[in-house]
Amino acid sequence: MYLGLDLGTSGLRVLLVDASGTPVVSEAESYEAKHPKAGWSEQDPAEWTKALDLAMARIKASHGAQLAQVKGIGVSGHMHGATLLDAGGTVLRPCILWNDTRSFEEAALLDDTPGVRDLSGNIVFPGFTAPKLLWVQKHEPEIFAKVAKVLLPAAYMNFHLTGETFADMSDSAGTAWLDAGRRAWSDDLLQGGAMTEAQMPRLVEGCEVGGTLKKALAEAWGIKGEVIVVGGAGDNAAAACGVGAMKDGQGFVSLGTSGVLLTGRDGYAPLPASAVHTFCHAVPGQWYQMGVILAATDSLNWLSRVTGSKPAELSKELGSSIQGPERLRFLPYLSGERTPHNDSHIRGAFLNLSVEHDRKAMTQAVMEGVSFALRDCAEAIGQTGATLGGLLAIGGGAASRFWLETIATVLNLPLDLPEAGDFGAALGAARLAMVGAGGGSVEEIMTRPSVAGTVEPKTALVAAYEDAYQAYKASYPALKSLG
Repeated sequence: MYLGLDLGTSGLRVLLVDASGTPVVSEAESYEAKHPKAGWSEQDPAEWTKALDLAMARIKASHGAQLAQVKGIGVSGHMHGATLLDAGGTVLRPCILWNDTRSFEEAALLDDTPGVRDLSGNIVFPGFTAPKLLWVQKHEPEIFAKVAKVLLPAAYMNFHLTGETFADMSDSAGTAWLDAGRRAWSDDLLQGGAMTEAQMPRLVEGCEVGGTLKKALAEAWGIKGEVIVVGGAGDNAAAACGVGAMKDGQGFVSLGTSGVLLTGRDGYAPLPASAVHTFCHAVPGQWYQMGVILAATDSLNWLSRVTGSKPAELSKELGSSIQGPERLRFLPYLSGERTPHNDSHIRGAFLNLSVEHDRKAMTQAVMEGVSFALRDCAEAIGQTGATLGGLLAIGGGAASRFWLETIATVLNLPLDLPEAGDFGAALGAARLAMVGAGGGSVEEIMTRPSVAGTVEPKTALVAAYEDAYQAYKASYPALKSLG
């Protein structure tokens, strides 16, 4: 048996799988982020460990015999968070999360530093870890002076599980301290961020053993024998492991709170100016590239709150098949945007709004706006030389056939639908644990799920959606000029 832990922004999920990787039981606990000031987003790591205790207690009560046979654990976590520990391992302040934008000035300063993009392979976004520490240095110097270790959320969970500080390559690549090509901490990047390698966790591959489960936790959970804990992964790399997106031509479109278009890469081919993320994959010798939009289903959730109708109700009004683009245009920049704009200040808008437009038209415009934003990501990824293909559609928004047909037509690419099952980050983390514990090779375990069906582009409407996309693309600079 193996455990996959998915530490999300809004909750923790624990998945128990058997030796074949088949899910046995899953439990989840929710928690909230705190927003003490505009643009701030923080969490107390104690909330994560409390959630783990509660979830594990329920799994022990319902599946104690299976839990006792666990041999390995993998952790997936939301990326970029700064969890600061003192020399005794005590948390110094709440973790500053990925969607915290307070350090935009520090991010711009680092991004303008010669050599930073070349070494890290990425633009330094405000959400990354390195600018957060410069912000702490400037605004909380008494805390900064005590920082002995900086751990990402998944690495903090590794520390909680084992008492050792280690992190995997895929997660660490999102700090702006890692030389993503060499898969090693960069002295130059660390020095530019006022840090040292001594303050960093030990680097391991995601499927490599980093430590062993503490005896006290093993006894509390009723697990017998030694349990290895692998490096784990950042959430999107873990999701890629869960759906077998490991190499060139293997990827996915994820319609979650944020939107992700990801493809595996066999080599390292960064293009920072495109605002495409180029990160180490969770397994040796592989990388991945992804475009990220900050408000995918979050855009539909926003419309839901405004209209007082549930997202499923809004989606149902559209039916299951597209008939052509809506003239009403939505720009989904509700929280700023990453790919391709790297703009934390831009905000969303409806354009061409008129008296005849109703809730249905607004819903269609929102889905199209998110689809066009994902096309922006596809264009940016294409500039790196990557070939997009073999795309799986995952995430909560993938329940809408209308939305998937829109995306397929806008991208002019088919989208495969996995058979019903569990293919998320928790499964990817469990798969990494399986490899680390000797349960099989990466090729044997990181397989693609069976396809239940394919959503094809509507060929007759590709040209119309292409025109609509070009109009959408021209809207960003016009909107930005309005300030």
